[in-house]
Amino acid sequence: MIIHGVKMTIKRKTVYYNCKNELKTKLKKYTKEDIIITNHAKIRAKIRRIPITDVVHNLLNPSKLHYARREPAKKKGEKKYSCYFIFSKGQAHRYVIVINSSMIVVTVIRINRRWQRRVEKYGQVLV
Repeated sequence: MIIHGVKMTIKRKTVYYNCKNELKTKLKKYTKEDIIITNHAKIRAKIRRIPITDVVHNLLNPSKLHYARREPAKKKGEKKYSCYFIFSKGQAHRYVIVINSSMIVVTVIRINRRWQRRVEKYGQVLV
């Protein structure tokens, strides 16, 4: 068993831990002015019919945050998260964000029920 930060490798299987509480604490420190939406995220949100105002609201009020996992960041001092917000049995969003002095939304994805079940399964196993 090898432990690397927030992921653990056991015989070629990588298991990610739910960093939901850690991320909720960090999100509370930011304001609307601290959130930067990349052009890629704006385009993807428009294509996927997700209002940017909803994205900002969910990040500032993370009550619907169900699962979050750390991902490797490109720069030192940055923390990258893949976070899943669940609204109902059939509707969820995934945001990839980078946190440093500001919060950068890299992309926005709408998730169907099949993907939501996978997130819930792994979130419950690893909490």
